[in-house]
This record gives sequence, structure tokens and C-alpha cells, in this order.
Amino acid sequence: MSAGPLTLPTGPGLPDAAAAIVTGVARPAVLHSSLAVAECATASVAGCLLAAAELAHARTGRRPVVTVDTAHVAAAVRSEALLRDPSGQGVPGFAPLSRLWPAADGWVRTHANYPWHRAALLRALAVPDGPDDAVLPLVCQAIERRPATDVERLVYEAGGLAVAARTTERWRSEHPSDDAPLVSIVASGAAPALPAAGPLPASGVRVLDLTRVLAGPVATRMLAALGADVLRVDDPARPELESLTVDGVLGKASTMVDARTPAGLETLHRLAAGADVIVTGCRPGALDRFGLAPARLAERHPGTIVATLSAWGTTGVWGARRGFDSLVQIATGIGWAAGDGTRPGALPCQLLDHATGYLLACGVLAALTRRARAGEVAHVSVSLERTARWLLEQGTRAAGDPGGEDPDAYRVDLGDGWTGISPPGSLDGRPLRWPHLPPAYGVAQPAWG
Repeated sequence: MSAGPLTLPTGPGLPDAAAAIVTGVARPAVLHSSLAVAECATASVAGCLLAAAELAHARTGRRPVVTVDTAHVAAAVRSEALLRDPSGQGVPGFAPLSRLWPAADGWVRTHANYPWHRAALLRALAVPDGPDDAVLPLVCQAIERRPATDVERLVYEAGGLAVAARTTERWRSEHPSDDAPLVSIVASGAAPALPAAGPLPASGVRVLDLTRVLAGPVATRMLAALGADVLRVDDPARPELESLTVDGVLGKASTMVDARTPAGLETLHRLAAGADVIVTGCRPGALDRFGLAPARLAERHPGTIVATLSAWGTTGVWGARRGFDSLVQIATGIGWAAGDGTRPGALPCQLLDHATGYLLACGVLAALTRRARAGEVAHVSVSLERTARWLLEQGTRAAGDPGGEDPDAYRVDLGDGWTGISPPGSLDGRPLRWPHLPPAYGVAQPAWG
């Protein structure tokens, strides 16, 4: 059953998602929403795969046929929720203090999964640390006696993460659109030829992954499934959450480098010098002190494609803020659009993370195609907020199609007893697969294989 045509906003070097062969129902029931969640999920995956096909054409002269199964996409964009440990159990997602809270005049969403963000939240609200069940009522009391935007300000000033729930209209009035494309690709100089082509579109391409949580790792693991040699680098002082030490390193080698030390910083730049693509996902400006700002990277490592992911974009009063999918949903009005009219709701998956991840991979692949054809290097940038605007621009939808999707049809062995979802899509009828299984977090040498 065909899902019908898809649309993906066009831009320089970006594909038309309607060129993919899409099978399955257009709106899988597991992605039921009043917003175009299923459509945007499928379009972002299709766009990524079509960009991969175009790269293959640039490198080999042959453009593979892209096929996308909507049920597989629906499983892929819920991958962290469908991850299973060796006992067959799921891994908890949000921590107890990462939730929606009633404020004096509205609602506030906090994010406290990482211990340093949890500590900042408690510090901002003058709540003493302790077990979660003891802390929860104190945080609730501290928030409900303050206006929502006051909580937002206090927590951000303390280095934590909280946003007040806004309607779409209010968000747009406070943060006018900067007309940035969904995927920005800006030429930044000349580049040498790509390595020799291989069996997959991105074979031989080295990707240095400086991202964490979901959107960035989704992009880089998809590049790995498309043939890239991906090396993820983490800070040993701030290790990843347990679930993301598996789901976030699929397809990659994973290592630790402390860039705060001279030796670590030297190692990081040695890795950057050997990369074809560098992907960063930190708060804008956070890596500048290490010489890893996009412009500095382009200057220090000419010929390297730099791809940057941000929560809120890089301009405006929120351009330098941290953020996560759940916070962007609440701030941009998605929460109210998905709610019941009395309190904000949430999308059926972390769509902003997943769609932005596939769009980021799409942009990287498009930039690699430019390099292959014209010897041109580019800076690729995306943001969760821009993806949120794209989703909202699609308007509302009717109910999802009848159910019947079985995510276990796309479940694969990840090694060491873990199972998860395979990469979505196929090229010339051959399904994509994860390399580097089982995932091994932080144990690889900081060197290119």
C-alpha cells in the first residue's frame, strides 16, 4: 500500500522526498497526533536516503533506488523507547525531575536527566538535594508559587533547563522567524576529492561525532549505516546516560577525550584533521574555547565539512541556550497543540530529535555530494526549533490509520543481549544495517581505524 507523496522543503542540494518509493500506511497509528508527525518523520528519512542516493551517483555514476517503509520509520523514531536490555526490559527515559509542572500562571517543563542539570534545577529553586521522592514535592511547591517565565529565567541563570509553556502565536511574537532554511548548507571553501567509492554511498568518509543525546547521534549513526566511518568522542567527566551508551553509539567507534587538558585538546584536533566531516551538537559557543567554533574549524582544518546542531538556532536571545526536544516542544506551542486544552501534551515520539537528526544527515550527504562534484566544502546547520516550525507549518491532521504495525519486525540483535531497531530504509532493495556491533561505549582508541 502506498503512503502517497511526501514533501520536504527544498534548498540548495536537497532532494525531493517524493522521489522515494514509500510503502505502508501514510499515518501509522503509533504516531497518531493532530500534527503531521508521521508525515514529517517519513519525509525526513526519505530525504536523508535520497541524499545518500545522490552521493552514490556523484561517486559512482549510479543512483540507487530508495525505498522507505512507514512502519519501519515509526519504529525508528521511537528507537530509544524500543531499546531492550539483556533481560528484555526497556530502559527508563526521563528522570523523575524531567517533567511538566504547574506554575502560578501556567506550566513549566524541566529537563534534569543529567546530574549536573538536576543539581542546577535544585539550586535555582533553593531546594535541598535528596532522594527523588523527597525532592519532588518541594520542587512542585517552588514552581507552583512562581510565574512560569520566572522559573524559566531562574533555572537557566543557574545553568539548568526549564521553559514556560507558550502558544505558537506567543512563541512567534517573541521569536520572529529568521527565514533560515530547514537545512542550511553554506559554501565555505575548496576541498580535495573524496576517498575512493565503496559499497555504500558514504563508504570511506570519516565523520568525527561530537554530539550526544538524540538528534546528533541519530544523524551520525545513520551516516554509519550508509557506510561512513564514525568516531564518537565524549568527555570522560560527563559520561552519557545508560540507555544512550547503546542507542547513541550504534554503528560507531566510541572514545573518550578530555579536551580540557593540553594532550586531550591536541588529540581532538588530530582527529579533526583526519576527518572529512565534523558534527557538533553542543550549545552554540560552548566549544569555542577549544578552537571548535565552526568558523575556526573551517580555518584550522580546511576542506572539512562542519555540521552543527542547536536547539534554538544561533541567532536571537535564545541562540546560545541549551535545549532538548521536550523543551522545544513546550516553548514553540507544540505542547498546547498536542494537549487536551487544559494542559500541554507531547508528541507520540521525540520527533524533533529524530527528524532533525535525519535532516542533519541529509545535509551532510548533500554537502559531500557538492564536494564530490565541485570540490566545494560547506557548513551545514540545523536546529530543533526550525524543525518544530516545519512541523507546525504542516497544519493539523485527522486520526491515524488503523494499527497493525509490529515494531518487532524491525528489531535486530545489537550484541551483548541488547536488541533495538534497525536503520530505516533500503537502497536497491537491500536493507541498511548497523556496523560496529555490539556497541562499545568509550573504549575505542582516539584514532582513525
